[in-house]
Amino acid sequence: MWTWEQRIGAVLFTPHVSTASRTRVRAPEFTGRQWLNTGGKEIQLADLRGKIVLLDFWTFCCINCLHVIDELRPLEEEFAAELVTVGVHSPKFEHEADPDALIAAVERYSVHHPVLDDPELSTWQNYAVKAWPTLAVVDPEGYLVHVAAGEGHVEALRGVLRELVAEHDAKGTLHRGGGPYVPPEPESTTLRFPAKVAAGPGTILVSDSANHSLVEFAQDGETVLRRIGGGARGSADGGPDEASFAEPAGIAVLPDEVAADVGYDLVVADTVNHLLRGVRLADGEVTTVAGTGAQWRDGTDDGPALETPLTSPWDVAWWEPAGGVVVAMAGNHTLGLFDPRGERVRRFAGTTVEGLRDGDAAEAFFAQPSGLAAGGDRLWLADSETSALRWVEPTEGGFAVRTAVGAGLFDFGHADGPAERALLQHPLGVAVLPDGSIAVCDTYNGALRRYDPASNELATLATRLAEPSGAAVIDGELVVVSSAAHRLERPVPPGVSAKLIEGASQQVTRPATEIGGGELELAVVFTPPPGGKLDDRYGPSTRLEVTASPPELLVEGAGTGTDLSRRLVLADGIEHGVLHVVAQAASCTDDPAVEHPTCNLTRQDWGVPVRIAPGGAHRLPLVMGGMDTGA
Repeated sequence: MWTWEQRIGAVLFTPHVSTASRTRVRAPEFTGRQWLNTGGKEIQLADLRGKIVLLDFWTFCCINCLHVIDELRPLEEEFAAELVTVGVHSPKFEHEADPDALIAAVERYSVHHPVLDDPELSTWQNYAVKAWPTLAVVDPEGYLVHVAAGEGHVEALRGVLRELVAEHDAKGTLHRGGGPYVPPEPESTTLRFPAKVAAGPGTILVSDSANHSLVEFAQDGETVLRRIGGGARGSADGGPDEASFAEPAGIAVLPDEVAADVGYDLVVADTVNHLLRGVRLADGEVTTVAGTGAQWRDGTDDGPALETPLTSPWDVAWWEPAGGVVVAMAGNHTLGLFDPRGERVRRFAGTTVEGLRDGDAAEAFFAQPSGLAAGGDRLWLADSETSALRWVEPTEGGFAVRTAVGAGLFDFGHADGPAERALLQHPLGVAVLPDGSIAVCDTYNGALRRYDPASNELATLATRLAEPSGAAVIDGELVVVSSAAHRLERPVPPGVSAKLIEGASQQVTRPATEIGGGELELAVVFTPPPGGKLDDRYGPSTRLEVTASPPELLVEGAGTGTDLSRRLVLADGIEHGVLHVVAQAASCTDDPAVEHPTCNLTRQDWGVPVRIAPGGAHRLPLVMGGMDTGA
């Protein structure tokens, strides 16, 4: 926890006031390419007058955005008569701007509200959004009254919604009733957005994500032998028909001697439940082996397995040098380690800061690690948000992280050749091939790539795959999960060699913020939830960390402190760069009569592309929660 230090001259925190006295700002109109989940009807703000409108700015690559979709479900149910949620999809990667890919993502993640396709980030810019995810509340009269960036804002939103309902009920401006959501016609396939694949004992095991189950196939990959999980979203333990999952992903097959000791053969990453599940293949029995079901946000992540929260485990792999199951913890940009025998979990690598930094495992930065594959003394991983292929290896003092392919959060593409020039686009899976080279599921390029550690080069094995997300070598043949095609594929026939593709590099097309040279005031805006206050019982209640790419962009102001405002000094002669800002604030219910107050830690990471221009702004506000009232 961190203390609040208010700075005169920038209004960063204001006590909660009624919605009647908030700043009156007209909400901009919707602009975009198409609407989804409306039965083909276009929506304008005027159509929603009398309703509270919650805009969710998201992009489907972003794990924090996926968390918010799930966080909003109970609010949408609680305020079903008064609230209309509108997802505004503003893409980061080129693939996310594909309309068919967005249609698939809306189904894949069970988005049950209207979605505006905003490929040019037009609505994003009109609302001055600077981060994924961002939430904006529009009152029944069409005024923007609340903004929040990041996840974990449910209690704050609940308070805002209750006030708006009471206020507009009294004014007669609230209209209850149904909204514009029209569910699309469902399709039925054996697999629906499968995620990962593993070799079973003479079988093929697949995590059937959208069907919330595991499927065991015969070696042909088509004959279903058994389904484990009832098919409905849930977290129940039990036999194959009673057990349930929520968008399961990675599957780790335990060594025989470990399986004999612990009583289960598989460890499954039950992603949306924030759990690891054990599966006994003899009878399909499913048990929860790690996680509490709550999402880790802060505090210890080292302890008894069933008492320690996890956050969106995406893949799992048994790796002998680590002595356990390594977990790709996509939700907080780390790697975890689960010891099945000792029944404990702990942080294995990473700091929770999103980025690309090699070196000692405890100090490394990751960005949504999503695919793992053990290859002897190297553990290979797909680090999706940096479009990177990386590995972990033992060192004399512990473990170290290295990068084979990848430049950072904003650079991607499809280009082969020497690793320092090669490019991927949001890879989600890896597999170690029999010759020691690495197959990479280059998901957003729809390709299968091959990295050769001996030559340090990347090549392309196959293209025109539908979002490949996982792969495994089964009986000497590479089996690939073609997730958006809802099937398994064997895209590399015997004798086919890799080919080189001289593709172009790409960067995130998000518009840069124009700022003036010299001094810049950075102001992170945060208002605690209604009825709450900053929590300084254990020390400082806020924290701000600032870095830049390139690092020399910042002459002064880099580093960590407890004030949510900071004076930055920018270098002369650098026209473009990215400011990386991580802010946190701890707040609790402000009611002495409440014995156990509700407490919440709000955290948001921003990567703000900036362009130094004459006449540019000298104040950069970033809204973590509330409204910017600074000058």
